[in-house]
Amino acid sequence: MPYNENLEMRISETIAEWKNISKKKMFGGVCYLCNGNMMGGIYKDFLIIRLGTDDQEKILKQRFVKAFDITGKPMKGWVMIEPEGYGKRKLLDWLEKAHAFVATLPKK
Repeated sequence: MPYNENLEMRISETIAEWKNISKKKMFGGVCYLCNGNMMGGIYKDFLIIRLGTDDQEKILKQRFVKAFDITGKPMKGWVMIEPEGYGKRKLLDWLEKAHAFVATLPKK
């Protein structure tokens, strides 16, 4: 299944003004990087975001959110959000949370 190109367009429009962001094809979809660190992306119809491990347990209890697991081994600090969980307002919230976390990482 190809990735959701409509979501790609929405993300690109939402973060168009953010600095030091790049885009790369990965996981059969698209990933967005900030200062060379993966911040989030798209896998099929899922929004994938990197939030770190501090609040992961709490975040995983939210509706439409699950661990980022496409290989049988969940990636720590990452979550997948179903389409119902990233409506117009919520998409910006998720992206800002991922951006804030990744901004704490050393540049690559």
